[in-house]
Amino acid sequence: MTSIRSLVVFEKLSVHKISIEPKRVKAVYTVSKRDGTSVTNELIYSYDAPYFDKKNPEDVNLASMMMAQVALNYGLFFETIEFDGFYDDTDKSFLRDMMENTSREILVNKFLHKNEFLRPPFDAIKPEKMERYTAAKIVFTNSDFAQLKLERKSGETELNSYAILSSGGKDSLLTYGIIKEIGEAHPIFINEAGRHWFTAINSHKYYKATEPNTAKPWCNSDRIFNWMVKQMPFIKENFQNIRADIYPIRLWTVAVFLFGTLPIVRKRHIGNVLIGNEYDTTVKGNHEGITHYNAIYDQSKYFDNALTRYYKKKGWNIYQYSILRSLSELLILKVLVKRYPELQAQQVSCHAAHEENGRMLPCGNCEKCRRIIGMLKVLDEDPKRCGYTEAQIEKGLKALSARSVKQIGSDASHLYYLLVGKGLIEKNEHSLRMAKPHPEILKLRFDNERSVMDDLPHHIRKPLFEILAKHADGAVQWHDRKWHTFTLKFDE
Repeated sequence: MTSIRSLVVFEKLSVHKISIEPKRVKAVYTVSKRDGTSVTNELIYSYDAPYFDKKNPEDVNLASMMMAQVALNYGLFFETIEFDGFYDDTDKSFLRDMMENTSREILVNKFLHKNEFLRPPFDAIKPEKMERYTAAKIVFTNSDFAQLKLERKSGETELNSYAILSSGGKDSLLTYGIIKEIGEAHPIFINEAGRHWFTAINSHKYYKATEPNTAKPWCNSDRIFNWMVKQMPFIKENFQNIRADIYPIRLWTVAVFLFGTLPIVRKRHIGNVLIGNEYDTTVKGNHEGITHYNAIYDQSKYFDNALTRYYKKKGWNIYQYSILRSLSELLILKVLVKRYPELQAQQVSCHAAHEENGRMLPCGNCEKCRRIIGMLKVLDEDPKRCGYTEAQIEKGLKALSARSVKQIGSDASHLYYLLVGKGLIEKNEHSLRMAKPHPEILKLRFDNERSVMDDLPHHIRKPLFEILAKHADGAVQWHDRKWHTFTLKFDE
């Protein structure tokens, strides 16, 4: 077995030379290697309107935090990580804490679990309980902004204004549809360099034509991530040719996009930042005594709560949360397709999407596609609305009768129960073994961990649940090891 500290393969990572222009911020990432050589690249965010003033300390501070996020993935691999920018004590504490959390997540989920990208002997790391998993000494310097002083100002915001971290997925589409009914919606798309943008093209075109608050910053973080992987001696050289549902290393990714939205959030005085995550994205795990979040910390309620605390410490009156935490994936799709069919038509829940006649279409072959096809069919809706062909629908249903889907057990079981009950898939050993009724899947679920009412600010509760209650089959709470029906009180 190989030691965890064998992963320390580089001398230093420097995030430095931060440059600030009205519509663009960038920084140099320098990897200093143990053989005395170094390589550099540039992380860039650009905007279609001016959001930065290099003489404004708050703007410089936020730009510095944006530039730091990608680096939080690499605490296991460097002797030193230097952040050369304009940071206050709140920022430093946040970066240290999130790097440590990410180091533990990457260790467990990328090195202690199966990862086909790893070269031997790094695929046989020995699990160790440690006080600190981050190997790097974290250093903060301020070479370029020593003349600036950051003063805490009153961060007044509009609590009826909502920024939505947007994509072409069902979660962000439903979030937008609901917020458009009850408040002022600001869909913000981060156009990441790479194929990830394909899933967002249909919905962005739709919003651009119908929603004046739509914004689309551009970021090249995907190129930085891939460049970093190429430097790593423990990753196979042909990693780009390996088909997998995971990235080789990175796990701190949502924050890279999230911090790209904050210049817009701050300038528009938006009081809510919404990320579309459902019930099953908050998971705690334990691997040989090492606690972790199943590689989805940045989709969990703990991530939202940590960011809300960060905003408060910065003096900003901003809440971050998901309005979908009490919903299953199937219930999310039900509300979307029944209440907002014009939005559901823009859905692309496929990372192998391709373009035909100016529109992005799903591949129809992947696990995600067959899952969407299955859910739409049990909801008595037509998958052709969002781009699936008749042949793809038939193929997807056939695949479901033989192969499972990536949902938590109860959600998958209820989906198969409905698929078999409606005669949509073949009754065989696999489908019958999977099919078990869990009626709570189409109800609003609340418990003490994944879905807690207190995670939602008071101003959103009544209008949100008045809408959701019209499409859910009631509400349930988990206690005494089972679900109990209860009545939602909107005035709480």
